[in-house]
Amino acid sequence: MASTILNELLFEDPSAPMLLYQVSKTAQLVTLNYQSCYMQGVFAHFPEVLFIHRTYNPRGKVLYTFLVDGPRVQLEGHFARAVYLAIPAREDAEGLAQMFQVFKKFNPAWERVCTILVDPHFLPLPSLAMEFPAAEVLLSAFHICKFLQGKFYQLSLRRPIERLLLTTLRNTMCSATAGNLRKLYTLLSNWIPSTQLSELHLHWLLYDRIWLAHRWRSRAESSRYFQGLEIITHILSQVFGTTPSVEQGLASLLRYIQQNSGDSFSLGLSPQNNHTPSDAIPESPKVERLIEARIRHSLNAICTGPAAQLCLGELAVVQKSMHLIGSGSEKVNIQILEDTHRVQPQPPASCSCYFNQAFHLPCRHILAMLSARHQVLQPNMLPAQWKADSATSLEGILDSSWSEALEKHLAVAFLTEEVGQLLQHCGQEEFERRYSTLRELADSWIGPYEQVQL
Repeated sequence: MASTILNELLFEDPSAPMLLYQVSKTAQLVTLNYQSCYMQGVFAHFPEVLFIHRTYNPRGKVLYTFLVDGPRVQLEGHFARAVYLAIPAREDAEGLAQMFQVFKKFNPAWERVCTILVDPHFLPLPSLAMEFPAAEVLLSAFHICKFLQGKFYQLSLRRPIERLLLTTLRNTMCSATAGNLRKLYTLLSNWIPSTQLSELHLHWLLYDRIWLAHRWRSRAESSRYFQGLEIITHILSQVFGTTPSVEQGLASLLRYIQQNSGDSFSLGLSPQNNHTPSDAIPESPKVERLIEARIRHSLNAICTGPAAQLCLGELAVVQKSMHLIGSGSEKVNIQILEDTHRVQPQPPASCSCYFNQAFHLPCRHILAMLSARHQVLQPNMLPAQWKADSATSLEGILDSSWSEALEKHLAVAFLTEEVGQLLQHCGQEEFERRYSTLRELADSWIGPYEQVQL
């Protein structure tokens, strides 16, 4: 089966890719090394910095994806940066050395590799050092960010603390100055229990050589960089990492890369795991429009007019901008180019965002989840007052659900976040001036007799 699938891919690809693979007696894939002519050309142009990402498969196989990185790389389409795919027979010294040696035979430009970026759990460091003696091996900023993000969720911190840490982490990664890294280090040292601090490896934040390889990007470039890698790694995980059949998952991935390596593509999400591997790739614009139309129809059919109008406004934000950053059996983490929120998918669906907390309606994050799962709104996801057979007016609903206390809470939260942003993103002199002004305002309002914590 493996031979049949891979030979079909060779036949479909007009650029005559280079493909070496080994199949066992039971017709299962043992090793694979793949590179198209397009990939080889990209690496020949940008060989200075290599980014290596590993994706695990339920069958125990590991896919190594090599991408080019660095200041010179300006390519349209996220997978346009992919230059090599490989599955070693084993993740031991011999298997990995063989994988790197095949890569070098395919690519004479390997001698110009100066930096290799890897994840914190990257084991074959001795093999890399032996095969690329002139290259410096560093932890990548992206993988450190994902590592810390995962640790924050595992620690089960209180929601305000978790939100603060995630926001600060995101801001620091997009502006990785020595000062910002030190502030993040201090913040984590203060808020994470001392017994768990060792798990976070905070010394990485103070090793400046890691961040010099990333710091040349502007804030906007850093945001696009992390978003692009998030999409790439998500697709790799969904297509290869959740499919028991290595051959089918690899075939879907290679077919997708063949179609999208040189072109930009939309931020679609893969369907649920119970779909076939060939379906487990980002959706085309036509399919996305069909899913959106079905969600619109379910909103109009189930909700009252005012509820549908509010939710359609949220759906407009979802279009072309949704991003799934992690999922589990009970909760789904949704990010829409903004702060992360947690969605509880079991009916009645709920979300940590202000819209859902105030109106108890499907917010943009719940709608993004429905779209990602190819689902539509169900009646049991709505409170009774929002259902189509309810005659309650919009004013009555708002009066009952949008309390004065909640409105004050939202106003304070938004103001606090805005003031925090203004204090974070300014020079030291401007910071001192703004902080002292805020200090005076707080003291004059509440009184100097009570120390006001800012």
